[in-house]
Amino acid sequence: QLQLVESGGGLVQPGGSLRLSCAASGFTLDYYAITWFRQAPGKEREGVSCISSSGGTTYYADSVKGRFTISRDNAKNTVYLQMNSLKPEDTFVYYCAAGLEYCSSEFDYWGQGTQVTVSS
Repeated sequence: QLQLVESGGGLVQPGGSLRLSCAASGFTLDYYAITWFRQAPGKEREGVSCISSSGGTTYYADSVKGRFTISRDNAKNTVYLQMNSLKPEDTFVYYCAAGLEYCSSEFDYWGQGTQVTVSS
């Protein structure tokens, strides 16, 4: 089955850290750019970060710049989102998506999402 699987979400206190993983199953991520999104129920989806297929180009939304780091390990077929200095306003379901173009709006694969809750 061709799919993306996110993991690493959970409950963390403000100021804490989490690392999300986006692992591909049934296909290789080598040729795909990856975008991380986040969304709250009933709200619009927000693009958080993108990484090119080579890993050489990255993008961050202003809301996470300096706190989040996107990276990839193509040997492990996995993309990561390291989230530091987390704030309550970072509480969302986080999704990853794979597309052939960097930071595009068209994606071939989506993950099921992982919940991140930042609360004391």
